[in-house]
Amino acid sequence: MRKHGRFTIPIQADFMEETKELIRRWGADAVRNSDGTELAESVQALHPAKIYAAYFVARGYNEFARTHPAERQRIFLMSARHTAVGAQLSFPIMEGYFESQLEPDYDWDPEHNWEVRDRTQGASVSNEYVHIDRNAGTVTIQKAVPGHVYTLSFPAFINWDPTQMYNYITNNWQGREKDIPFDVHGEMSWAFMKTALSHWLAQNPHVDVVRFTTFFYHFTLVYDKCRREKYVDWLGYGGAVSPAALVGFEKEYGYKLTPEDFVDEGYYNNSFRPPRKQYLDYMEYIQKYVSDRAAQLVEMVHQDGKEAMMFLGDNWIGAEPYGKYFADIGLDAVVGSVNSGVTLRMIADIPHVKYTEARFLPYFFPDSFYPGGQPEIEARENWLAARRAILRSPVSRIGYGGYLSLAAEFPAFVKCVEEIADEFREILDTIVGQSPYAPITVGVLNCWGELRSWQGYIAAHGMVYKQTYSYLGVLEALSGMAVQVRFLRFSDVAENGVPEDIDVIINAGDAGTAFSGGACWNNEALLSGLRMWVWQGGGFIGIGEPSAYPSQGRYFQLSDVLGVEQERGFTVNEDKYRTEVTEGHFITADVTETLNFGECKNNVYAITDDCEILEYSNGEVHLSAHGYGRGRGVYIAGLPHSSQNTRLLLRSIYYAAGKENQLHIFYAENPCCEVHGYRSCGKYALVNNSMESCFTRFWDGIGAEHMVQLAPGELRWLEAKS
Repeated sequence: MRKHGRFTIPIQADFMEETKELIRRWGADAVRNSDGTELAESVQALHPAKIYAAYFVARGYNEFARTHPAERQRIFLMSARHTAVGAQLSFPIMEGYFESQLEPDYDWDPEHNWEVRDRTQGASVSNEYVHIDRNAGTVTIQKAVPGHVYTLSFPAFINWDPTQMYNYITNNWQGREKDIPFDVHGEMSWAFMKTALSHWLAQNPHVDVVRFTTFFYHFTLVYDKCRREKYVDWLGYGGAVSPAALVGFEKEYGYKLTPEDFVDEGYYNNSFRPPRKQYLDYMEYIQKYVSDRAAQLVEMVHQDGKEAMMFLGDNWIGAEPYGKYFADIGLDAVVGSVNSGVTLRMIADIPHVKYTEARFLPYFFPDSFYPGGQPEIEARENWLAARRAILRSPVSRIGYGGYLSLAAEFPAFVKCVEEIADEFREILDTIVGQSPYAPITVGVLNCWGELRSWQGYIAAHGMVYKQTYSYLGVLEALSGMAVQVRFLRFSDVAENGVPEDIDVIINAGDAGTAFSGGACWNNEALLSGLRMWVWQGGGFIGIGEPSAYPSQGRYFQLSDVLGVEQERGFTVNEDKYRTEVTEGHFITADVTETLNFGECKNNVYAITDDCEILEYSNGEVHLSAHGYGRGRGVYIAGLPHSSQNTRLLLRSIYYAAGKENQLHIFYAENPCCEVHGYRSCGKYALVNNSMESCFTRFWDGIGAEHMVQLAPGELRWLEAKS
């Protein structure tokens, strides 16, 4: 008999009979509407299935938004850059922006919140030389310096919710009113939000779970004049500004923020930038404010006898699931979109909620479900990526979203989802409450630490970029690896030292970013503390440009730990004789194909005779190992995700930790396969993470050797010997 439960299915009002059949086949015990679909009264016939209903706090009430235009949401924008060729310079304010989405706020304190900056000098231009023509939509600068570049920073109203705009473009929505987002900092808006939720609860007694999508502030998503994404930062607080917010901030923190604090030279404080004090303070202010207001809405839901769920997406800014105020909200659950092991762990590891739910891909939209398409392939790949992470840290539930009528037209996809749902339930039936075997604890060191757990290297949620995939590969490998993972912040390590439970630290990123560290490495306490920690037996793995900061004749500040340095043109006069490759090393023992370091880092060379070079090509080191006292350092030039690179990182971790003799416990020789042990329940899972049949030698929990053939994507449960 087919298993049932732990599965959420999207529904449509005009597709109820077909929905009942898919509920049966997929074993769904909960139903939900999606953005653009409504719950019909007939949904009650689906009981005992739980009914989720998406609820938008700050959009979808255009009558209110139109009658309170001053309380629309805002964002600080920077104009295009313009070069002065004479003493006067004029240019259009909204050049390059999509004017249906954004509108300059000409009335918000032009003296302080409209700022022309000379980008050549890095200085503000006095307002006496600036004229804003709101009718023409232009700015004119007098006494400009020829050859200097100028920009205008200005506040703008957000007149169209970015996610709804995305749906208009993706799904070719026609005839629907464009949602105007309004601001919780507005006195009338906050009162309306509470009243509207109260009315909605009274009108929807059949709803069991209110799925807040999400609360108040959307992540930064700005479109260009062609309706394309111009700027996206899934972690950005750019759209969380208003007159009331800045006044409240100044009152609490004792200083005034400027437009440049938000525009940030055009970088908009994205998470790759080492965060400045002003931005960290503002983030904390918004988190406290959002948590307080969200908690009041959640309490209303609880008083109505319903559960409150937060979607980790859309308007989630301020409701940081790893922030110190998140617990105050009192949510029952968090649901989020999953396209990888990293995004699965980002949801599964969230504290202070009763359960977590993963929404798998593909979304039931026409971009995946079209005549001749094979969405079951994407579904299977998505599942295999997420399954690795589930076996380390399971979510409580899974499901899908979109238009169910589209999915129903693809029988192979429907069957694939049946298999995924059953396998997920089997995993949870076996491992819930169990601690997986993980003999090593890894600390990922960056500027953000725990606040951005599993969120490093993300620009747009789930998207891979040329400059980031080599580092996202590190987190993807860790997401399903048999190790414990913690996220550490430079400032905490500098002040308090390395936590006692950490065996290996990983620092991965491009020089100058928040992930490599930039000026954080100009800190004596951090450097001396890490050096002594490694010397006394710790392990340090540097990937890309670790500890990179030019000072005192070194670029890699922990070059003595790693045994390598990067040539930047200042040491070309030094001969570099150390090029011999060490064969048969522990780290490279499982390598079966040419190593792939992704974008890689050039001009890295060995600086000590005892540095073991493990890969050397094009006159540079891409992989090396180095002893440092009782500890060890490992350098890797880049690590895009693959089965082989996951194995390379695992062996590097064991080597850096000095635990090579423990590797053959719950271990598979074939890099496409992994073993997850659960000693407390006497079971272990042998999995094939690939879409091909695999043959592998593997070792169980007592180190006994076995051979096995696994079908594509197979998961096999075995009894663990004590």
